[in-house]
Amino acid sequence: MKQHEAVIQSIEHLGGIATLGQLNKEVFTIEDCNWKTRTPFASIRRIVQLRPEIYKIKPGLYGLVKMKKQNEINGIIEETRKNRNSKIVIDFNHSYYQGILVQFGNLKKLNTFVPNQDKNKLFLNQPLGNIRTINHLPPFSYESIIQRASTIDVIWLNERNMPHSFFEVEHSTDIQNSLLKFNDLQDFFVRMVIVADKIRRAEYETKIKYSSFKQIQQRIKFLEYETLTKQYETLVEQQFFEILV
Repeated sequence: MKQHEAVIQSIEHLGGIATLGQLNKEVFTIEDCNWKTRTPFASIRRIVQLRPEIYKIKPGLYGLVKMKKQNEINGIIEETRKNRNSKIVIDFNHSYYQGILVQFGNLKKLNTFVPNQDKNKLFLNQPLGNIRTINHLPPFSYESIIQRASTIDVIWLNERNMPHSFFEVEHSTDIQNSLLKFNDLQDFFVRMVIVADKIRRAEYETKIKYSSFKQIQQRIKFLEYETLTKQYETLVEQQFFEILV
C-alpha cells in the first residue's frame, strides 16, 4: 500500500476526520505500508496538504472529501472567513479545542476534567465525557471553590489530585469572564491559560491590565490555537521515540 493510501485509509477508520496527532498514531497500525523515510511525520503532513482526496477543516484537522457532506451534517464545518462567526462553527471550535487540551493532558499522564454541562459535546466523533479521565473534581478545597473551579473549560490535575493547570477556551465570549474565574481561584499554585485565536490577543492584553486583575496579571498566559495544536502534534510524535534527549 502506498503512503497516501495508508493516510486516506486511516482517516476513514477514524470516521472521515482526523487530527494530525491521530494520524501520526493510526497510520503506523497499517502493516502493509512501509514508511522508508527518516521523517515520516513530515511525509504525513505533506500528504494531507497535497492530496485531492483530503481537505483541510482547520489547522491540524483534516477530512476526506468523499465524507465532507456527512461531516457537515455532524457539525464539523470547514472554517472560512465567511462562516467563522456562525453559531455552528463557534460551538464546534469550542469543544474541539477543549478536546485537544484533554488529549494533551492525557498524553502527559495527568488527570483531565471538563465541566459536566460540556460532557456530551463532541470532540470530533466522541463526547468530551468519554475522553476526560475523571467525572467529578476531587475535594481539593472548600465546596464553594470546587463549584467555581468546576466551570473551568479544561482542568489538568496532578497525581495528588491537585489542580495543575486551568484552561479557558475563548472563541467568541468575553475574555473578562474567564479572567474573573481565574481571579476567584488565584490562591492555588496553578497555571492559568486563556486559549484563543491570535486575533484576540490584543483584547486579552487590554483586559488583563485592568486594576481588578492586578494580583494575577503575571500569572495568566495567552495561548494561540495554532500554537496549542502544534505542541499537541509534537507531543504525539515524541511517543514514538525510544528516548528523548
